[in-house]
Amino acid sequence: MARPTSTRRGRVAVVALTAVCLAYAPIAFTELWSYADPGAPAPGEWLLGRTVSPEFVAEAVRDRMGPYERSLVPLIVHSVLGGLLMLLGPVQLLTAVRRRVRLHRTLGIVFAATVYVSMAGAAVYLVRTPPERAFSGAAFWIVLAVILVGTVGSVTFGVLAAYRGLPDLHQRWLLLCYGFLMTAPLLRLEWGFLPTLYPGLSIQDVNRVAIMHLGALVSFGALLATRALDRRTSVPGLTGTWAPGPVMVLAHLAGAAGLAALVPAFLDQGAEGRRLLLAYLVPYAVTYAVLAARAAGARRAGNGWAREEWRLHLAALLLAPAFSAVMAPVLERAMDLDRGTALVAAAGIGCGMLAYTAVTVVSLRVLAGRELLRRGRTTPEPAAPAGALTGAGTGAKEEGR
Repeated sequence: MARPTSTRRGRVAVVALTAVCLAYAPIAFTELWSYADPGAPAPGEWLLGRTVSPEFVAEAVRDRMGPYERSLVPLIVHSVLGGLLMLLGPVQLLTAVRRRVRLHRTLGIVFAATVYVSMAGAAVYLVRTPPERAFSGAAFWIVLAVILVGTVGSVTFGVLAAYRGLPDLHQRWLLLCYGFLMTAPLLRLEWGFLPTLYPGLSIQDVNRVAIMHLGALVSFGALLATRALDRRTSVPGLTGTWAPGPVMVLAHLAGAAGLAALVPAFLDQGAEGRRLLLAYLVPYAVTYAVLAARAAGARRAGNGWAREEWRLHLAALLLAPAFSAVMAPVLERAMDLDRGTALVAAAGIGCGMLAYTAVTVVSLRVLAGRELLRRGRTTPEPAAPAGALTGAGTGAKEEGR
């Protein structure tokens, strides 16, 4: 059974998530109406104008009008359905936790279909808009494209896991999917917060700062939710570890080498580079500290499965700077970008892509254990206690039952 403090924290997190989703939903529903009809309600613009300034809002509208005009209808579809997803997400979590299986399945079908149609609208915008002409430039375009692929991929794997009767994997992929969707409301929060921290910052500058850490934050949040819902100490068929000591040492060395390449490159970009580097390093360091502490805590508690998952995600996080350092020159040459833009784009996609990779590795780890059991090479572990895996919502039996 989870500790009472963990239960309270989980409830606070669910309430906070629900509050953010409910607050953002009407903004998403109406955000782009005023671009088609200047007199249409725009609560998001109204709120931003009072949080920052009317000039900040006017600049945002002006900068978005050109890139958006060729794809306005698909973007409105994307935004309106995004608002619907903000409402469906908390409902899905609640129905899963409360084991309302039939309702959860029905709403899950609606959720998946809505994700596909909404992302199709965003894809039309990205295809029709050259990266250099996109709102906030090529780096923002690249990050949006990666988030789109990650969202579609994670919901697809989540649906396939549900179909195959793998509730734990279904849960992981859908939480990651919703994490990617949460980049939209979190970005709007940064629109209101960062100009206070950096007076005079334009909305395009805010977006460049935000993409330094949004991918890392939402994937980290999805992992925390996953571990809170999965209370198993072992998974049938799993023996040993895919993240032994030598692998973690190599991951730390790769991470150090990646940071050694990224830090000077950002510092060479002057004041803006220092601002972007700070926006990257602080969330990265906090995430690293939490993952390392949770992995160590799981080892002390004898929770082998939790330790394995924390360590796999920690290894992925460590590899993210190295991945970004390698991708920066690749993007620079492949997309004919200047060095600064390629650096920002590479750093912006690194943590999110490696977190996606970590969930993939965790899924393969579980599937490998199931295959070993099927072939009779291992002895099944004791069944997980009732309630050890909550929120799966597929109606299938839990692993080991």
